[in-house]
Amino acid sequence: MHLEVLLEEPSAEAALDNLLPALLPEGTTWRFHVFSGKWDLLRHLTSRLRGYATWLPDDWRILVLVDRDGTDCEQLLERLERSAAAAGLATKLSHRGGRFAVLNRLAIEELEAWFFGDVEALSQAYPGVSPHLAHRRGLRSPDQIAGGTWEALQRELQRAGHYRNTGLPKIEVATNVSRHMVPARNTSRSFKGLVLGLRALMA
Repeated sequence: MHLEVLLEEPSAEAALDNLLPALLPEGTTWRFHVFSGKWDLLRHLTSRLRGYATWLPDDWRILVLVDRDGTDCEQLLERLERSAAAAGLATKLSHRGGRFAVLNRLAIEELEAWFFGDVEALSQAYPGVSPHLAHRRGLRSPDQIAGGTWEALQRELQRAGHYRNTGLPKIEVATNVSRHMVPARNTSRSFKGLVLGLRALMA
C-alpha cells in the first residue's frame, strides 16, 4: 500500500514524517507533496486529483490535510469534497462503508492543537513545560483554544524558557514534539479523526 499526502505547509510534513510510521500498516510507503499554503493547495487540488484519477493504482490512497485556520469547517470540508467529486474519486464521506481513495481531514484550529493533545510529548520535547498543562483553564480542549493555538503554544514554550528571543520555528517545533507523540493518548478530536480516517482509508 502507498499513501500520497497533500499538505499546505512544511511543518505538517515534519510532524507526519514522525507520526505516519505509527499510524499506517507496516510496509506502507508514503510521499509528501507540500504546497505554498492552504489557498495554493485548494487552488490546485481539483486538477491534482484529476491527474491522480487517470492512473492511480488500486493500492494507492490519498490524504489531503488542511488547517482550519479560522475558516468555516463545513465550507472548507465541502470544498475538499467537491474537488474529489470533480475528479471522480471516492472519499470517506461520499462512499460510506465502502472502499475509497481520498481522505480529507482538517487540523482544527491548527496543527498545534495536536501538540496540545499530547502534553507529555510537549514536556518531553521542551523541559519546563508543565505536565499538567491539559488541566489548565483554556487549554483543556486542544481544538477549542481561544485566541490562536499557535500563539498559545508560543506562550507556553516561552514561559518554560524556550525561544524567548525569537519567534517559534514551526518546522523545528513540529519535528521535536511529534518525535515524542503517542497517538493513542492524544486528546485532540481532529487528531483522533485523522487516526480513524487513516485506519479506514488503508483497510
